[in-house]
Amino acid sequence: MRLLSWNVQWCRGVDGRVDPARIAAEARRIADPDVICFQEIAAGFAELPGSAGEDQVEALSRLLPEYAVFFACAVDLPGSTARKRFGNLLLSRLPVGRVRRHSLPWPPAPDISSMPRVAVEAVIEAPFGSLRVTTTHLEYYSAEHRAAQIGRLHSLHAEACSARLEVDDGLFQVDALPESAILCGDFNLPPEDPLHARLLMFGFDDAWQALHPGTPHPHTFRVHERDEGESPYCCDFVFVTEDLVPRLRSIEVDSANQASDHQPVIVELE
Repeated sequence: MRLLSWNVQWCRGVDGRVDPARIAAEARRIADPDVICFQEIAAGFAELPGSAGEDQVEALSRLLPEYAVFFACAVDLPGSTARKRFGNLLLSRLPVGRVRRHSLPWPPAPDISSMPRVAVEAVIEAPFGSLRVTTTHLEYYSAEHRAAQIGRLHSLHAEACSARLEVDDGLFQVDALPESAILCGDFNLPPEDPLHARLLMFGFDDAWQALHPGTPHPHTFRVHERDEGESPYCCDFVFVTEDLVPRLRSIEVDSANQASDHQPVIVELE
């Protein structure tokens, strides 16, 4: 199973051009992924630089027709002609079971810019068995927000691993959620941040560290585009539960890609 995780900056490249078709083509070219996890997908937000307010969920669904598409919008506001939405998109060409969309904490912070954040989770039927794939994009400006959001992700993982009364049909249908899981996305924190270590306490491993112990994770942000005084660093990760570590075959960062301000991360498991 090949998974691509990529913050695509509302499909805006380093050249300033917003182009969902380029993002779809690059996803196919660099990974041929079975599961795609995009962060920063927009619809109706004409005020975003380079955007005409295009519905990127619809565009990517059309451009990637062999994938089932699941969107979770964190920001949902009224617009002049349509709702303005911004969030994360999970696509799969493998069979998909239950899908859940989770709002993450958004504590009051009157002196800090912030926005609502979400995670979208899908049960994927991989060739080696069922697993949950969750993708998210944590707050950029507030460490307090990130800590609260990571706490919620921990709770969600614990809830998924808890036993439930199983019911076969109807609205109350419940099948056991797999404990095997991948958590990926833009966490807006570097590997040395204590919150990264906190994620590992949930029973997850950093896929890069598991395959390349002692080797620094390649930079994933500000590689090709940064303001004066800024330095590139890694904030885009793929975490896997401990039972999936033996299935990890590769992880790579496409450091040359300029279709977004973040670099794509590709993981393969078997």
